[in-house]
Amino acid sequence: YSQVIPMDEFNLHLTGDLHAVSISHNLLCGALDQRMFHEATQSDAALFDRLAPKDKDGVPQVSHILEKRFKKKGVPTDPGSLKSLSPEQIRAVSRLDIDPSTINLRRVVDVNDRFLRSVEIGKGDQEGGLIFRSMAKKRAEAEKISKGDAEGDAESLLKAAEAQKGVAPRESGFDIAVASEVMAILALSSSLQDLRDRLGRMVVASDRSGEAVTVEDLGCAGAMTVLLKDAMKPTLMQTLEGTPVFVHAGPFANIAHGNSSVVADKIALKLVGEEGIVITEAGFGADVGFEKCCDIKCRDSGLKPDAAVIVATVRALKLHGGAPKVVAGQVLAPVYSTEALDVLEKGCANLMAHVRNVRKFGIPAVVCVNQRNTDTPAELELVRVMAKKAGAFDAVVSNHWAKGGEGAVDLAKAVAAAAFAPKEGEGFRFIYPLDLSIREKILKVATEIYSASGVNFSDIAEQQIARYEALGLGHLCVCNAKTQYSISTDPELRGDPQGHVVSVREVRLSAGAGFVVPILGPVMTMPGLPTRPAFYDIDLILSDAEPEGKIVGLF
Repeated sequence: YSQVIPMDEFNLHLTGDLHAVSISHNLLCGALDQRMFHEATQSDAALFDRLAPKDKDGVPQVSHILEKRFKKKGVPTDPGSLKSLSPEQIRAVSRLDIDPSTINLRRVVDVNDRFLRSVEIGKGDQEGGLIFRSMAKKRAEAEKISKGDAEGDAESLLKAAEAQKGVAPRESGFDIAVASEVMAILALSSSLQDLRDRLGRMVVASDRSGEAVTVEDLGCAGAMTVLLKDAMKPTLMQTLEGTPVFVHAGPFANIAHGNSSVVADKIALKLVGEEGIVITEAGFGADVGFEKCCDIKCRDSGLKPDAAVIVATVRALKLHGGAPKVVAGQVLAPVYSTEALDVLEKGCANLMAHVRNVRKFGIPAVVCVNQRNTDTPAELELVRVMAKKAGAFDAVVSNHWAKGGEGAVDLAKAVAAAAFAPKEGEGFRFIYPLDLSIREKILKVATEIYSASGVNFSDIAEQQIARYEALGLGHLCVCNAKTQYSISTDPELRGDPQGHVVSVREVRLSAGAGFVVPILGPVMTMPGLPTRPAFYDIDLILSDAEPEGKIVGLF
């Protein structure tokens, strides 16, 4: 059979990418909340003195990280100017003035936990409690001034109190780590400098005047890069037969862009040379990972695919043909292990839709029929015929499941033939140009790839799109988060659904990665666990023969 080894370590902590991404991302979240907290509880002068402490000569010391903020605001950093900054200049560099209602960031953890989808943060007495007391004090002082019992500026006090609203406590939540923009940036960056620049461009919120607040403004892009510097190196592994495999990054295709890293691809291409072939992952189907590979990764990196491999199984196509739903932990219905050509033929509509979608990008599609021991010759041949009918360059039965490389020789030959064959028409192309509006790009993917008749945008999504375009970010790609179980956005619609309407619940911003993330239909960016999670099967068996233990039930 085919497998990447060592499989246990590969499925656990081997690469370290997830840990680096998670801690880098959560550092950013902490930096954001602590900055709002300190701005809500300190004066401009106090903030500045802490951000740029004075040396023995009374000159504020501006770190090279903070210097970027000075430059953005047009504030000089020479010693003479630093000693005589105006209150307006001090405020400009010290106060980000973040609008909490625009925060575009949630913490991440690599555990499926539905109870973290929506949480309230900052409820402690020294966080939310302190801010509440500060707001109450300002309002009480303003009331005294209004009644003539004290002197001062009541309007300024009320304005300052209003600015503290929403800082803490506030509603937030967690996403699964692979949905992090930091993960997407890791996978799309071409170098450490590119990684550093992209992290700095991440937009975490808007300020109260409507301008973007970036990670560079927060001052933690450098520290995030340090945490990720080793994660930028792909991990070299191998198959059981010694074929080299690069494992790098892990943005899931249903909630992120779903592709292996640009760096790993470029290293692999250099190693194989002009006559070699690199197989790179574009997760799930042609409606999710493949579309994003072409419209996002290829556009961003300059890489162009020469062919696409669509992997299909008889079992999956039977599901799309109306066979009973597959439920984890329950016995499969008999139709999945016995010949059922009528059900299979109906389900092949799904495969044909994926072939159609690949061809829209101007590249040939090779269908790999991944054989299982319960598939009959007639079923395998039917899938081949239907794939060719849909326009596949070739459709090959592959038995690598049982025979490893030997069982995939015909598939490899078909892929090589497709990759080096003359291209049809203009060759590789994108589904949408970047000069379309965000709404138009979402509609283009929905109608061209999902076969939808239209798109319905929630009020929140409309507001978010308007804000991003006002920030000058309307040129970004779209990275739709949608179910992987259907070409539509409804996981219950099987086969090749037509004419459905796509619902956009919200649109998140990933400016550093170079795209926006429309959340479509019921998809969740933090999964939940089923009644019987896989951990019931996983254990470490200790014995005298294996004192370090043997892992069982992991896969």
